[in-house]
Amino acid sequence: MEVTIIIPNYNGKHFMEPCLESLTHQTCSDFRILVVDNASTDGTLAYMEENYPEIEVIALDQNYGFSKAVNIGIQNSTTPYVLLLNNDTTVDPHFVEEMVKAIKSSKRIFSVSSKMIQMYHPELIDSAGDLYTLVGWGICRGTGRPVSNYTRQDDIFTACAGAAIYRRSVFKKIGYFDENHFAYLEDIDVGYRAKIYGYRNIYCPTALVYHVGSGTSGSKYNSFKVKLSARNNIYLNYKNMPVFQLLINLFPLTAGYLVKYLFFIKIGFGKDYKEGILEGLRTARAQKKVRFQLRHLPNYIRIEAELIINTFSYVKDWFRRKLLKK
Repeated sequence: MEVTIIIPNYNGKHFMEPCLESLTHQTCSDFRILVVDNASTDGTLAYMEENYPEIEVIALDQNYGFSKAVNIGIQNSTTPYVLLLNNDTTVDPHFVEEMVKAIKSSKRIFSVSSKMIQMYHPELIDSAGDLYTLVGWGICRGTGRPVSNYTRQDDIFTACAGAAIYRRSVFKKIGYFDENHFAYLEDIDVGYRAKIYGYRNIYCPTALVYHVGSGTSGSKYNSFKVKLSARNNIYLNYKNMPVFQLLINLFPLTAGYLVKYLFFIKIGFGKDYKEGILEGLRTARAQKKVRFQLRHLPNYIRIEAELIINTFSYVKDWFRRKLLKK
């Protein structure tokens, strides 16, 4: 068996049937499904026992968040690859086959991000992988674009963990998902770490996933999500950038945080964003920073170049969209 499909769940009983049903129609059946439940209170455990007794479920004693749930799943796997899949998804019949084919194409590939499509607007892309920028913004590539876009396999900054496959052996080298994140930006963090170690993250356009979006948190923006994401963004930069890189990027990062703060003030979440940033600054030194190694210097240089390119690409794309609206 080559793949373990790990589905983290928290009060997502209503998503389970369509998600699991779609996995029964795969052209590649050489996989095991493992559901990790974060102490759901909606009857998920009883539902799984009654309807899917053949699927292994790890029941946690409390809600530990996405990061710890998937780490437990990864650590309870023995297959070469682990495929993380949100419960609010359904997958194309060729999904697993295409993901395995993509990650097996090179031993230097750590992760593969799928082509996620909006469940209720299947003509639009939900995600074609994640980008990260000089101003500290994570960009969900392709969001809202027609599905006719992003048809080529290419390198991305990191995979979106909502539907991504990972080389399990690499986690032992670079570390697992950071459980201090709880949720949000943990996928960019682990993918960033992999890049420091010289691994690649790629996008596979032929692995299709239909995604509801915000199935657990309930909305695109809410106090919990805004505060946690802001805090985790501080962690992400502090942990992965050596001191010299933080100093080089201090101005653009500060500008990025300020612009986001103004945006969240405008939509009513300014207080939450500010509290998250302050908590991140206050507790950053307690986080496990990636140890700088001189042999990784070329990788840091490549990452810095990619951050710059992604920033200008995003600005260009933003202005193009604004002009098209007009």
